Amino acid sequence: MAALDLLPQPYSVDNRPKKRPRLRWDDPGPSYCDEATRLQLQLASQFLFSASGEDVQKGADNPTAREYATVSSQQVKRVSSCRLPSAPWHADDEDGHFNYRVGENLTPRYKILRQMGEGTFGRVLECWDRDGQELVAIKVVRSAEKYREAARIEIDMLCTLSEKDVGGLGGCVQIRNWFDYRNHICIVCEKLGASLFDFLRTNNYRPFSVDLVQEFGRQILGSVAFMHSLRLIHTDLKPENVLLTSSDYSKVVDHKNSSKHPFQMKRVPKSSRIKLIDFGSATYDREDSFSVVSTRHYRAPEVILGLGWSFPCDIWSVGCILVELCSGEALFQTHENIEHLAMMERVLGPIPSHIIKRSMRRADKYFRYGRELNWPDGSTSKDSIWAVRKLPRLRNLVMQHADHSAGSLIDLLERLLKYDPEERLTAREALKHPFFKESSRR
Repeated sequence: MAALDLLPQPYSVDNRPKKRPRLRWDDPGPSYCDEATRLQLQLASQFLFSASGEDVQKGADNPTAREYATVSSQQVKRVSSCRLPSAPWHADDEDGHFNYRVGENLTPRYKILRQMGEGTFGRVLECWDRDGQELVAIKVVRSAEKYREAARIEIDMLCTLSEKDVGGLGGCVQIRNWFDYRNHICIVCEKLGASLFDFLRTNNYRPFSVDLVQEFGRQILGSVAFMHSLRLIHTDLKPENVLLTSSDYSKVVDHKNSSKHPFQMKRVPKSSRIKLIDFGSATYDREDSFSVVSTRHYRAPEVILGLGWSFPCDIWSVGCILVELCSGEALFQTHENIEHLAMMERVLGPIPSHIIKRSMRRADKYFRYGRELNWPDGSTSKDSIWAVRKLPRLRNLVMQHADHSAGSLIDLLERLLKYDPEERLTAREALKHPFFKESSRR
């Protein structure tokens, strides 16, 4: 069955949700394999679908291993049509997460190889797609209804992006398939590499070079421009949701620290190609967008102040991401609104008076006499005061890490991080900024 045949058609003409035919994954159906072929499949699977790539490499010179590999390649078309059993039943955990065992079949089509990640939404599993003959990432959503509903929204968004991005140039993860399995919505997507956050973390939070920040910024803004052209707002852009297409990396000398540690090495991705993921919070542009969106560190001031948000909230998030990629640390490390606003003022300067005036209906508690931020006050802790006052100005922060192109990068960031959303660059305008035209001079 083609992947597009499984894409959802969520509503009928009378606006009632359509029922999707149940895919009987739990029904093993008739067996089309004889016992000899089934045994050969099991032997080949043990070899080819090992969770460790090193084991495969070590077995390359083993005659038995070569025999297994030969069996698999010869039988692959015939075997893929065999009706293999699903995994034994495992009860969900107390939070509704799907329980599994590595090596089991998620469905007869997908073999579970390892867990790639876990979040509030559920778990992401790396699986082997027997029909497509490729590795895929399957987001297995928690069985609670609110997460199932969010998954339906994400599927709708992914399908829209897929339909509009036939050439795959939009820079958004591609959906392969989706299905409902034991009360868990499963979203099958192409397998990508590590997130930019994970890469920073495993690299001891050493920042990316300015050249890579330029490459990442160009691609992120290109993907955002593509989404915005479809009237879609991501609303949750952050380094965790920007994935490298490959996890391969090289080790090079860390010249920034070479004076103190002459042999200190850092990782550099072999490919700078990235894609956006996690469209569970994506939404179409609308006028009444006053809900709280975005992960705290990347949340725009208009969201905090209740002014209503639209496409520019994504642009603010992009600005925060680029600072983090350049410095290695999140720009606004806080979990409280008034402290967050104080950090913004420390880094970017005072909030403009016209923004304060517009905020007085919904956020007057944050301002003193309607003229200035009410921080610090008598209840502000010493830790909070220290956390704010230790932050450098944006210009100084960037110049600490950008040896060249600091001026153009600072100008770009200042235009992405405007307090007034109407004054921020659009994604398409940002792509025309001089910062993205300087590679020929490096």
